[in-house]
Amino acid sequence: MQALAAQYVGNRSFEILEGRVDAPSAGEVRLRVGYVGICGTDMHIYHGLMDYRVQPPQVVGHEMSGVVDAVGADVTGFSVGDRVVVRPLDYCGDCPACREGYSHICHNLKFMGVDSEGAFQSYWNVKARTLHKLPEHVSLKQGALIEPLAVACHDVSRARLKAGEKAVILGGGPIGQLIAQVAIGIGAEVMISEPSPERRSFATSNGVLAVNPVEQDLKSAVDEWTGGKGADVVFEVSGVQPAVDVMTEIAAVRGRICMVAIHSSKPQVDVFKFFWRELELVGARVYEAEDFERAIDMVADGKIDLEPFISKVAQLDQIDSAFSSMDGNPSGMKALVSCGADG
Repeated sequence: MQALAAQYVGNRSFEILEGRVDAPSAGEVRLRVGYVGICGTDMHIYHGLMDYRVQPPQVVGHEMSGVVDAVGADVTGFSVGDRVVVRPLDYCGDCPACREGYSHICHNLKFMGVDSEGAFQSYWNVKARTLHKLPEHVSLKQGALIEPLAVACHDVSRARLKAGEKAVILGGGPIGQLIAQVAIGIGAEVMISEPSPERRSFATSNGVLAVNPVEQDLKSAVDEWTGGKGADVVFEVSGVQPAVDVMTEIAAVRGRICMVAIHSSKPQVDVFKFFWRELELVGARVYEAEDFERAIDMVADGKIDLEPFISKVAQLDQIDSAFSSMDGNPSGMKALVSCGADG
């Protein structure tokens, strides 16, 4: 079997080398990797901002789809030929969070493709407990976007957004746009606040109301949109202080604010508004197993079309071009790297 792997070696560079094809251990499967998406975390790795975790040279990548190629001992429920995606969380199973059923925020969580070997390779051995099956009519290209869609499903679930409610999303990057699609899919109304004209255009082309917070007063826009009530839910997805400043201004009485973004420094938060309007602030980190199943179902049922999110597809040996195409490109949503398996 011919196998390739792309190792991140630092300084915005990858090295293409011969990949391994190892027999899966007990409880593992070997996957023939189909497509791997590039996300914001991968771009941080590319820029050298996560070398302390990745420790190059290392194969990275975690948004993926593939086909089961071999099954190890003690694996049930999966067979060779199954089309799958990976939920890339390696949890301990024994910490307080795991014992409470929250393994996705395990005290000892390792993120596959960051803290351990990832998917930018022809074959990848993973624990069977991380797998979710894809329906036959969901392509492997779409499957590579199930992981970020599961993030959006988890965010919407944590915010308890319901049909008929109005949500404002602060930040129109890939996750913000996916949150919008999940919200619309459950019957909510959505407004995205995003300064980039390319990302506003992407939002409107996918049925989402988009405003420019630089040129327009966002609070006035939200008041007009909601009849003065404010947003039932606000998703902070941008990671910048101006969004934190405005999130408490635009939330309705007893509104919910869902913190999705990772802030590089501690933001200043107007806690008085939480008292004055009885607001709620909830955090949302990665996803749970049911979020993956919900994401797969929404794509399979036609409630969400992931094809518009695919900006570029590159072969594994052209991975550098895939990363460079996304670097500082506001019009790009998702670049995929083809690693061999197709369908």
